[in-house]
Amino acid sequence: MLLTPYRPVLGHPVLRRVLPGLAVSALGDGMSIVAVGWLALQLAPEEQRGAWVAAAVAAYSLPSALGGVALGRFLRHRPGAQLAGWNATLRAAGLGAVAIAYAAGALPLWLYVALLGVSSLLAAWGSAGRYTLIAEVLPKEHHLAANGVLSAIAEFATIVGPPLAGLLIGWTNAALVIALDAASFALLAATYRWAMPATAKKPERAPDRPATGSRTQRALLALSFAFFLLFGPFYTAMPIHVAEDLHAPATLLGVYYTAFGVGAVVGGLAAAHLRRLPLWPAMTGIVVAFGVAMLPLGLGAPPGLALPAFAVAGLCWSPYLSTVMALFQATTPADRLPQVLAAFGTITVIAVPLGTAAGGPLVGAVGAAGTLLLSAIAMIVLGLIAASVIIFRFARNAATDHAWEETHPDGYSER
Repeated sequence: MLLTPYRPVLGHPVLRRVLPGLAVSALGDGMSIVAVGWLALQLAPEEQRGAWVAAAVAAYSLPSALGGVALGRFLRHRPGAQLAGWNATLRAAGLGAVAIAYAAGALPLWLYVALLGVSSLLAAWGSAGRYTLIAEVLPKEHHLAANGVLSAIAEFATIVGPPLAGLLIGWTNAALVIALDAASFALLAATYRWAMPATAKKPERAPDRPATGSRTQRALLALSFAFFLLFGPFYTAMPIHVAEDLHAPATLLGVYYTAFGVGAVVGGLAAAHLRRLPLWPAMTGIVVAFGVAMLPLGLGAPPGLALPAFAVAGLCWSPYLSTVMALFQATTPADRLPQVLAAFGTITVIAVPLGTAAGGPLVGAVGAAGTLLLSAIAMIVLGLIAASVIIFRFARNAATDHAWEETHPDGYSER
């Protein structure tokens, strides 16, 4: 049955307490996708609006990369609920300060951007904490299902949150939406604090793993960085493709992103059904399938064909994240998992903006459709190369892995 893999996740006593708070907070974050830039637009002088909107949007995410690198020494051995709870608390404090300063009429633009930056400083560790918590409280066979639930919650929020924010901003103002986001993070922080007594013990140090374990983590980070980097140009090329190649209004662009989001929600919920497949081949297959699904856009297909393909691309997007996290959870000793997952969060925060920035020169050189086509082909090639390398590596190390697992029956398997 469709829901069978999710029953142990939804019925777990810790996750049953955490998931509602995560859903509320994800909705708040979905609303802030619109509200953060809109408030900067309201505060900035007309001639500087573009620069301040870009600064505000960047401040809401990019400082997490700095926090992921700079704070590892202090946070890497913390339990998952504590890391996620600290991030939620900092988000609530920073965003709440924005709302209070706005209500007091004392919110200059520099302070607005600074508060957004402070609020995002622990975001990579918060994400690491969520997935570490799953590894702490669930057996390995349920990790993929739990990861899929988190992905589905996040993707659903990106569908519902922005239009809800638009309605609220029309009735009130963007600062109120940011205040609601702050309240949602405060609720999430309280939720984690409630769950912590069952999960707060410090992870035990695992036996030393052969070098293949760290190579697996580096391979996952490298593949994910390349995948997200190649996805970045779509954010630049899609609006131009819709406006100039298709001569269509912005509503069509919204329909494309909605189709992608719906596909991503379905993909997140379907991720658990990949649990019987070897995760490495499943993950590389997802990268190839994603590139193939993007090909109709680059080939200039009409919306009637391109829209379903874009939805299929969304369908592939969520299972990729869930699968990568399941591999990290399976191959990383418990005491090192938060640090490795924070590194993953750091590279993903950096990779997409870098790809988006690279999309500008690409569009200028080969056009919007050409950029979409090149990115799709590059993803297909990336997935095929990764699959070839993985097949070679696993064949070469099969004997070593088997010998290690025989002497460490409670160790971590890479498969």
